[in-house]
Amino acid sequence: MLFDTHIHTRYSSDSDMAAETAVRRAAELGLGIVITEHMDLAIPEPEAFIFDASRYFEDYSKFRSDKVLLGIEAGMRIDCLEDYRKIIGNHPFDYVIGSIHFVDNIDIYQESFYLSRTKREAYGKYFETMLTCLENYDFIDSLGHIDYISRYARYPDPAVHYHEFSDWLDKILKVLAEKDKAMEINTRGLTGPDAVKLLLPIYKRFYELGGRMVTIGSDAHCPEHIGRGLDLALAMAEALNLKVVYFKQRKPEWGR
Repeated sequence: MLFDTHIHTRYSSDSDMAAETAVRRAAELGLGIVITEHMDLAIPEPEAFIFDASRYFEDYSKFRSDKVLLGIEAGMRIDCLEDYRKIIGNHPFDYVIGSIHFVDNIDIYQESFYLSRTKREAYGKYFETMLTCLENYDFIDSLGHIDYISRYARYPDPAVHYHEFSDWLDKILKVLAEKDKAMEINTRGLTGPDAVKLLLPIYKRFYELGGRMVTIGSDAHCPEHIGRGLDLALAMAEALNLKVVYFKQRKPEWGR
């Protein structure tokens, strides 16, 4: 069964979707899903993007099955390494996405992160943070949306081009490959052939450096987005000989 491995429901601060709704929609589409609620520790908004992991499992255990798994999207920060290690180690997550949402304690959604920085400088800080975290976060399963910064950057061309950042990207992809971690194909921005063409060199390089596993996820925050673009991601992975997996009890399962 194909799994959408990146879903946010009401335990994420930016989603109002009920778990029941997500489960029902996935069943209609014939998909498995992994619910991956946001956890961003120590950010300037103390009540945002944080949840009680024990309560999460108490509330959602009734949905858990071979087709509905429970995970977390951890907003990696080097100063929160041990806190995340404890939370993840003490709870039975099926899957852990490691993502970068904050750099220098600034949400990269915010315009202030880009002010007075060139694209090279801003993206360099983002990739430097990502690399440092990946070198230390040995307890994640997959790197989330490597091109996340391109959603919000204030530049004429916000895309992450491999040739433009190959120095940073090669280091990141090599660490993922050496640690046998998966890399997510996040389909939120995978809107068509041009978007696929843009990402192909990054994932091709991942394979060249020894990476073999990818997860695919819609990053859905509402039922209409569950499963979006998974067909494009699957075709992309197959073209590059990358194996599509999902994680159950922290172990990879083949996604087809």
